Amino acid sequence: MQSIRNIAIIAHVDHGKTTLVDHLLKQSGLFRENEEVEDRMMDSMDLEKERGITIAAKNASFVYKDIKVNIVDTPGHSDFGGEVERILGMVDGAILLVDASEGPLPQTRFVLNKALKKDIKVICCINKIDRPDSRINEVLDEVFDLFIDLDATEEQADFETIYAIAKDGVAVLDPADKDKGENLQILLDWIVEKFPAPKVDIEAPLQMMVTNIDYSNFVGRLAIGRIQQGSIKVGDQIMVAQAEGNKNVKVTALYSFKGNQQVAVDELFAGDIAVVAGFEEISIGDTLTDPNNPQIMERLRVDEPTVGVMISVNDSPYAGLEGKQITSRKIRERLDKELLYNVAIRVEDTDKTDTWKLLGRGELQIAVLLEQMRREGFEVLVSKPQVIFKEENGKKMEPIENAVIDVEDSYVGAVTEKLGKRKGIMTSMDSKGSGRTRLEFKIPARGLIGYRNEFLTDTRGTGLLNTQYSGYEEFRGPISGRNTGSIIADRKGKATGYALDTLGDRGRLFIKPGVEVYEGMVVGEANKGIDLNVNVCKEKKLSNVRASGTDDAIKLAPVKPLTIEQALEWISDSELVEITPVNVRVRCRIMDANKRKQIKKKMES
Repeated sequence: MQSIRNIAIIAHVDHGKTTLVDHLLKQSGLFRENEEVEDRMMDSMDLEKERGITIAAKNASFVYKDIKVNIVDTPGHSDFGGEVERILGMVDGAILLVDASEGPLPQTRFVLNKALKKDIKVICCINKIDRPDSRINEVLDEVFDLFIDLDATEEQADFETIYAIAKDGVAVLDPADKDKGENLQILLDWIVEKFPAPKVDIEAPLQMMVTNIDYSNFVGRLAIGRIQQGSIKVGDQIMVAQAEGNKNVKVTALYSFKGNQQVAVDELFAGDIAVVAGFEEISIGDTLTDPNNPQIMERLRVDEPTVGVMISVNDSPYAGLEGKQITSRKIRERLDKELLYNVAIRVEDTDKTDTWKLLGRGELQIAVLLEQMRREGFEVLVSKPQVIFKEENGKKMEPIENAVIDVEDSYVGAVTEKLGKRKGIMTSMDSKGSGRTRLEFKIPARGLIGYRNEFLTDTRGTGLLNTQYSGYEEFRGPISGRNTGSIIADRKGKATGYALDTLGDRGRLFIKPGVEVYEGMVVGEANKGIDLNVNVCKEKKLSNVRASGTDDAIKLAPVKPLTIEQALEWISDSELVEITPVNVRVRCRIMDANKRKQIKKKMES
């Protein structure tokens, strides 16, 4: 049996995990010298490549010095915490990657805490040491403080450190040698020498937790996970322990990882990561075991969802014109499919057959799912995100986030004032001495909904805002919502430059001339806190009196279409986001202006 190392790369988002894994694979001798290899191989989803973030955890492997290294690239966003949680059950070691300038951030704390609780050996890698604003020694002290803060044992806190420039594929033992580094050989040596081999019993009955799921057009559903004990081979009769009960199946195919590809094998042993085929139904958290001597593992548990939206069939005037997947049956099938892969998502039925409650770990996780659905041809309506409250000992409890904010000193006042209004409590303030200050707040999750765009505006795009789920605390009281109104189209038609030009000083527009609109569609944000019903299809009256050049004088401010995330953050409770493969629109729940007035009068009386 081949010697194995199972390791994960854990870090905050954008600290260089995926880039480092790519270089490790390339430098391990996995590819031929003339073989074309794309950048960021591990981010295989289009959305991951566009956003530059890892959404789904992935497996790869390489052989170095006759030792097989299974390596897992995990997401850094806490919204994808379900991914991190289950991946750490597959590994014996982890490389903690930390940016040499930003230092440990909330998600660094999140993933490290999970690793320490599972007693996984951690090596620290300070990345981006070539940054002009790097502060390597301070960051190393901050990492040590983080270990202590997370109640690390003496052995865990005595971690070893290596320094890297992941984008150049270079690692060194001393940051002063950063210009002398040539490759990642030191890190590759550390992986095989310092991380432990799996402690397993090959002779024991089979036991494997399903931690990921894939699909093959040839052999159907695939269960991915680490074999905890025993062995498995093609043709074996095995038992699948599921939430609904146990059933026996035959292994029809078996795969191992080579690079980021799956290759067919006849047999795999404890300690290795296996891809098993032969199932009609399989779920994350199921155990594959020996039917004669079942060894069932405790089902995987992940952090509960904290945010929810209502998702329903699109009933707007332009419904069905831009998407192919528009029926309630298709939407429900797609949500059920997501539940198979995504352990942190929940879907609940409502009293309406065409509406469901979609629950997740955060706005980003929900927005990513909706963006994937949009690209698959779906049309849906989505409500404003709402946090999930709990009742404990007769008290109303709400989810609290730990927000870490890095801003220029001149913006500290504006940020503190805004977060104070949103019931945020400052827990620390640390001046970096470089014209920037790091602030930490404990703030209700509902106070952050709709704040990110404001934050970027208030800090002129220079601020960094990172959040981390902190737990449930007592309800902190009402938070005032958006203080601006909506500019709403009052008829169906095509928007004209002339009409939009007249609205320029009344607010910010979401649409350009030529866009098809309908009654009740929100076309902009009003400066004042009242809604404006306007005719955006109005054309200039033709007369005999024409002034030279005035028809060409319309100069509209540039319009950037709303993304799904921005739209979800911006809308009020009386509005919905209409998502289609072509457009992201905001519309009123009640599209008739007269009905909206009547309802408003009833509520006021």
